[in-house]
Amino acid sequence: MKLLEGKTAIITGASRGIGKGIAQVFAEQGANVAFTYSSSVEAAQELEKELNGYGVKAKGYQSNAADFEQAQKLAEDVVKEFGSIDVLINNAGITKDNLLMRITEEDFDKVIEVNLKSVFNMTKAVQRTMLKQRKGSIINMSSVVGVKGNAGQTNYAASKAGILGFTKSVALELGSRSIRCNAIAPGFIETEMTAKLDEKVVQGWRDAIPLKRGGTTTDVANTCLFLASDMSAYVTGQVINVDGGMLT
Repeated sequence: MKLLEGKTAIITGASRGIGKGIAQVFAEQGANVAFTYSSSVEAAQELEKELNGYGVKAKGYQSNAADFEQAQKLAEDVVKEFGSIDVLINNAGITKDNLLMRITEEDFDKVIEVNLKSVFNMTKAVQRTMLKQRKGSIINMSSVVGVKGNAGQTNYAASKAGILGFTKSVALELGSRSIRCNAIAPGFIETEMTAKLDEKVVQGWRDAIPLKRGGTTTDVANTCLFLASDMSAYVTGQVINVDGGMLT
């Protein structure tokens, strides 16, 4: 028996990086996957084809989770197409890093909107379905930066810390209906984006981590798998650091 057999998951921002890794692991474990993307149409089509190859139902939706109405429509479309929403992974996110003295109001607002407001939008959008079902698992992608802070990332850190407060509050509100809400705080995860960085810089980061390596998208996806499955039936309101010991 696969861990997510018969469950339907929505994953935002899944055409690449961590979101794509989660979608792949979920499909392998029997979940039907509805995922969103913003502009990477070709990558989304390839992923949809790949996921369907696991014998599950998968569909990509070009939808902006930071837009309240689009989030509502997405949830309606997924219920119509898949019949249920059992898991929501709020993964979509951006960075616009700069020192506080140089960050523009626009860059601050945009990061809060995409990283934090999208979590509110999507959670509100799936809430009615999960309440009717009297079950569900919501997993929000925060960051070690949201736990610890980081110079040059006040906007990003604020958005990711906000997710933690939101997660715990939702867990308290919806727990009586068997709807769980948890957050994951990834550390240094090696993706297509980090591959473009200077190798010496990246190696320096690896050396500072107790496990002496960067994380993989699968490391994060496996933690999502645990939180999405019935193995974590008594886990809610938690923040799990997937960081190789970075914050220890």
